Amino acid sequence: MMQRQRTNCRRLVLILIATRLLSASINAHPGAGIAVDRLGQVYFLDTGSGLWKIDTRGGLTHLSGTLFHWLAIDENNRFANTRLFSGALGEISKIGANPTVLISSDYPIAIGRDGDLYYPSGPAGNLRMMKMTPSATTSVIATLPATVDGKPLPYIGGIVAGPDGSLYYTEDSAIKRITPQGRIGTVVTVRAPASPPSIPATGQHPYLRGIAVDAGGVMYVADTGDARVLKITPAGKVTTLLETQSPWSPTAVALFSGDVYVLEFLHTARDVRRDWLPRVRRIASNGKSTIIATIDQMPGAR
Repeated sequence: MMQRQRTNCRRLVLILIATRLLSASINAHPGAGIAVDRLGQVYFLDTGSGLWKIDTRGGLTHLSGTLFHWLAIDENNRFANTRLFSGALGEISKIGANPTVLISSDYPIAIGRDGDLYYPSGPAGNLRMMKMTPSATTSVIATLPATVDGKPLPYIGGIVAGPDGSLYYTEDSAIKRITPQGRIGTVVTVRAPASPPSIPATGQHPYLRGIAVDAGGVMYVADTGDARVLKITPAGKVTTLLETQSPWSPTAVALFSGDVYVLEFLHTARDVRRDWLPRVRRIASNGKSTIIATIDQMPGAR
């Protein structure tokens, strides 16, 4: 009996390792999922170990081992009983309740001010912004245009709901806005710094990913390619809120009560998820910056 249990344990470990290695070849980039619920609890995704929560006392809890990239918080649990979908272009799953955390494998997601779910869909160069209601009814709200450089849009790096019902999304070097009427415009185009840093496996300058927007329309965006978080006013004035040191670089941001939360990853040259170690930083409204959590090994090995 003991020998059989040891054999089964070894098999489980081998399956877990194989899953992590296989998933490293799919969407080979660190995750960009971080959000804060109405209580101030922080949720973030580690592409190598899954979903984590930091409670209001700083306690760290591992909630799920699903290795996805993006997340959104469904505060009112509107999608708790919704049958979400999976397919060739990606999968959305739900974790827990009160709040329900939605996690996405292949594309950014956001809960709108109306409580509905928004996400891009379609092949590269033919992306559409979709809306899903809790009854699982889907509709197209906009067809996404070419990039600011006039090239077909291959993907978006992040999406967030704005204070007026608009949606903001990032492409590599720009932030665009979809109005409630479905009109799309460029909010700001971001330039790379004069001497951009070298981030392993990231040769794009800039490379905008996760985005957050406050009640006044001020935008915060992670420029992963240049190891910085940018603060952008509604008038388009761009300033640098944070610079990290390579190989650390931010991938996503979230806001709560005047504080900015930043998800950062240790970028490596090889595409192996277990090497991409995440940490979470809080930048207080007074400017004080603190690392509040670091994931340095697999759950169960702690």
